[in-house]
Amino acid sequence: MSVSSDPAIMASPLLVSAGEPAGIGPDLCVLLAAQGELQDAVVVADADLLAARAEQLGLTGLVIERLAGLSGAVPAPGGTTSARRVLRVWHHALAAPVVAGVLDVRNAPYVLQCLDEATDACAARQACALVTAPVQKSVIADAGVAFTGHTEYLAERLGVPMVVMMLVGGSLRVALATTHLPLRAVADAITGPLLDQVLTILQADLRDRFGLAQPRILVAGLNPHAGEQGHLGDEEIQIILPALQRARARGMRVEGPLPADTLFTPKHLAGADAVLAMYHDQGLPVLKMQSFGGGVNVTLGLPIVRTSVDHGTALDLAGTGQVDPGSLREALALARQLASVAGAGAGPGARAGAGAGAGAALGPMGALATATVGTDGRAST
Repeated sequence: MSVSSDPAIMASPLLVSAGEPAGIGPDLCVLLAAQGELQDAVVVADADLLAARAEQLGLTGLVIERLAGLSGAVPAPGGTTSARRVLRVWHHALAAPVVAGVLDVRNAPYVLQCLDEATDACAARQACALVTAPVQKSVIADAGVAFTGHTEYLAERLGVPMVVMMLVGGSLRVALATTHLPLRAVADAITGPLLDQVLTILQADLRDRFGLAQPRILVAGLNPHAGEQGHLGDEEIQIILPALQRARARGMRVEGPLPADTLFTPKHLAGADAVLAMYHDQGLPVLKMQSFGGGVNVTLGLPIVRTSVDHGTALDLAGTGQVDPGSLREALALARQLASVAGAGAGPGARAGAGAGAGAALGPMGALATATVGTDGRAST
């Protein structure tokens, strides 16, 4: 293990925020770097933390390059085995020493600083995409920062009034009309204007980011049996159906509202490009059952490409060598694809126009490759 300073710094890399320093984010970064899978990436973290975590995991021969910023040229993929085992780290110093698995509120500002710097670099087109490792929401809140999740935080940071969370995994893409709300608040949150915005963002990013010219979107109802003709709730009749009619009038291919208990069957999913669920636990259990540990969280509606893992910090696994990097691997792969599609029309990280990157279209849900299921076991999106 060695740490060097002042190497040639890369231009337009992927940026990876390592997340909670006491969690498994640092483990995932050094594990993938040791396997030569971060050649086109820069990790935003404390370089000494990553060096210590690599040593704790017994990863020998990994060279950590400490960067002061982002400039220069991206080295070509490949090279010697030693070149592939380099982890480039945009160094930000911890506020307090870290013990794997032990939270320290003093490091909460460090976590947000790393995230802020990475986000701003992507917005300035110094990097092509942002991939985020998990953070611990509770310790950030204990530090006095109102933080409900990456999705909402990045939207505020980038001045975007509305974003959409979508999970990609196995053969599914599932977007959410609402995210981190108590269940009793969901029905009141489902409004016509909300659905208009969500469908517009979902349609635009499926087209511009995923290269799908005319995406077909399946929309779930809110109530059991999609309201049973109004006998089990009238949100489908009063709110969801009119929103879908407006979407169709704008040329969108949307179907629904469909009963959520049968929407995820092969008959309905065949030829569809995405599902819009009304709330978090309506859509994500199905996806995570199929691809947990290998799923990817994508934030739609941002001016940058952002993907993330589908699990949490797994404090009890940090530093043990028992983590599976499958979700971070998939998040990196999808970020590269999305940046490539967007870049075909408007440069790294930019919002591409209609039809951009059509040759790199990621295909309908049924055509998605099944992701590797990991063993992390700590879900938090």
